[in-house]
Amino acid sequence: MTDLPQVSPLLDRLESGLRQHLQSRGIDQPVLVGIRTGGVWIARELYRRLGLPDEPGELDISFYRDDFSRIGLNPRVTPSHLPFETEDQDIVLVDDVIMSGRTIRAAMNELFDYGRPSSITLVTLLDLGARELPVQPDVTGHRLELPPHQRVKLTGPEPLAIELREVAQ
Repeated sequence: MTDLPQVSPLLDRLESGLRQHLQSRGIDQPVLVGIRTGGVWIARELYRRLGLPDEPGELDISFYRDDFSRIGLNPRVTPSHLPFETEDQDIVLVDDVIMSGRTIRAAMNELFDYGRPSSITLVTLLDLGARELPVQPDVTGHRLELPPHQRVKLTGPEPLAIELREVAQ
């Protein structure tokens, strides 16, 4: 059985790590963009904790997935919402879990369709390893090793919690 971490200490670690990362890069006015759904919940919490002026944006990457033709359209697709320009912005891209890197690639493709950011910082609550693409988070709450038949799911938004799920093999 895998011991799952609690979300609150991971959010503390994300906040601290993100503050340090931004300071080391000289970024003082980042904008947050969460990937639906869990990334949006985390981005909202980081926005609250960091006291940033711009509300976080939301990406629905459904149309940008590289497996779109195989798995079809998610029935809950909603438009992405970016309440700010992306051109020349320092964007903090937030997701709940990174595994293969494909979701992050899709999110970056969508962001660049809106404009060319100055930089993108990747923040994830959990890092499951298992990359298929060379995409690494700049700040992560926790690295978690899971057997191939298990996945994690962030539930929320109130309260945020991590659940373990079994997947068919």
